Amino acid sequence: MGKRKRESAERIKEVRKEQYFAKLRNVPSSPRKMRLVADMVRGVEVNKALGILKFSNKEAAAKVEKLLRSAIANWEEKNQRKAEAGELYVKTIFVDCAPMLKRLRPAPQGRGYRIRKRSNHVTIFIDTKQPKTEA
Repeated sequence: MGKRKRESAERIKEVRKEQYFAKLRNVPSSPRKMRLVADMVRGVEVNKALGILKFSNKEAAAKVEKLLRSAIANWEEKNQRKAEAGELYVKTIFVDCAPMLKRLRPAPQGRGYRIRKRSNHVTIFIDTKQPKTEA
């Protein structure tokens, strides 16, 4: 590894130390379905987001709820204290495409229809709410 690349990697590590996040990789559902759930909790306070996910009837909501709990645990581990109610919120959540499994389904007249089994990666960042200062 060259000097410039090493320095860049070290800068990225330093920035990551102040960020609190969790990743869920290779989830076997389509990114479109997962984005519907991600949109429900984006920018919402953490306890409210957990409630939304718990009572949502989408399958992806259970996976995002577990991921959010992991992000909260990461925040608590880095700060060496428990999170208080109303302190944290979902800063960023995004869903990326993961590799597709391509399969063939038999079709009439000797043809084969392609089936694309999609999967996704979910990343969630949480942050503390800054107290509003009056100017």
